Amino acid sequence: MALDPATLPRHELVGLRVEVVEATDPGLVGIAGEVVRETANTLGIEPSRNGRVRQVPKEAATFRFTLEDGQRVVVEGERLVARPAERTERRGDSTWR
Repeated sequence: MALDPATLPRHELVGLRVEVVEATDPGLVGIAGEVVRETANTLGIEPSRNGRVRQVPKEAATFRFTLEDGQRVVVEGERLVARPAERTERRGDSTWR
């Protein structure tokens, strides 16, 4: 399955550029960098300027991912809450679409 805006929530997120565009904690808004770690409930984002990984709760934020072709995709974090292996293996009539 190709990585495109419609299938992004079902793909591996590590390695993608991301920015937090909304969050219940205003201190998380604006965090941007590369996804370097993912758990069931958080994304580890490493900003390029200081190298310190910031853990952002998926459920409490909305993310804007930048795909390799430059497209930007906004995804509500609630759609990403799941173990990465389970989220990426879903097929058929998925709730991730």
